[in-house]
Amino acid sequence: MNEKLILKQKLRGEDGFRTFSVRIRDDTVDKLDGLSLITNRSRNELVNILIDYALSNCVVQNNTTDSET
Repeated sequence: MNEKLILKQKLRGEDGFRTFSVRIRDDTVDKLDGLSLITNRSRNELVNILIDYALSNCVVQNNTTDSET
């Protein structure tokens, strides 16, 4: 048995996730940390849950007026 273990180089983003940074207010981080303690979930997991919910439930409102000029 002289078989070699072949490992392919893992490509970035192969797991379906991308990493990027965002600036978040201190009070928002405090709320996330509190929710993290209560739910026993990581801050990262909560951010993903909350963003998914917001994207599924947001409505874009058109700012143009209906009046003609």
